[in-house]
Amino acid sequence: MGQVNERAVAEHYGNDHLRTRIFEAISQAGLDLLNLEPVDLAPIDEFHMGGRAATAEIISSMGLSLNDRVLDIGCGLGGLVRYLAGEIGCRATGLDLTPEYVALSREFTALTALSDKADFVLGSALALPFEDEAFSAAVTFHAGMNIADKATKYREAFRILRPGGKLVIYDVLKGPEPGLRFPVPWADTPDTSHLADADEMRRMLASADFTILVEQDRTPLVLKHHRARVAEMSAGTPPPSLGLHLLQGSTAKAKSENMIAMAEAGQIQLGLFVARKS
Repeated sequence: MGQVNERAVAEHYGNDHLRTRIFEAISQAGLDLLNLEPVDLAPIDEFHMGGRAATAEIISSMGLSLNDRVLDIGCGLGGLVRYLAGEIGCRATGLDLTPEYVALSREFTALTALSDKADFVLGSALALPFEDEAFSAAVTFHAGMNIADKATKYREAFRILRPGGKLVIYDVLKGPEPGLRFPVPWADTPDTSHLADADEMRRMLASADFTILVEQDRTPLVLKHHRARVAEMSAGTPPPSLGLHLLQGSTAKAKSENMIAMAEAGQIQLGLFVARKS
């Protein structure tokens, strides 16, 4: 993914009013900024299918300890990083393309008193600004959909992992049936949407010298998650003060409806891969 494409991705996720909207929502939710817990931010900083429940399930399977150093590639607002630091107790680093996301990640981490265990870096997944073998594990949740050159992303992940280190990928994949509908949560148009299918994922991970330990189709979660969201929005009840609609804007309902339609039609899948550096 070239510089122009990366800029378009960053612009899709961030804007000048993002911080204002989120902090207004935090206030409306009645949260105390002086006593903010990481779980309080879960409705907005777990920007992936299944939210915090999926985070807990997937991370628990990794066998991480206090001694691990973990990188989140495409960290968004930093929810997964704070989960790693707060619940597992390991050192965690988040990397993201979007300046607004990185700034808010740092601010939220300071407010939740986790800055001693978590840090954030602005940068590209295609040129990770870290030394070789700097991390014992890496995760990337719902980030690959915007990256055309995934092969480079996985080679970079391999480079920064120590021998035996695990890479966990949780992403939307291209399904067996052709066609996509827009907008979707990761892209308003096809220009910044780059899905790979399961076969392509296997080939790219093998080419980067990873050994795949686990492969799982979590598509039912797409349907369950988005059906619930569309039902809530269709009921006419106001959305909660703090939620992913703040990140998805006025097209939030259309994005969920498109996700449901594509998952039901076999055009997309939700895939989980756990791979190990040989």
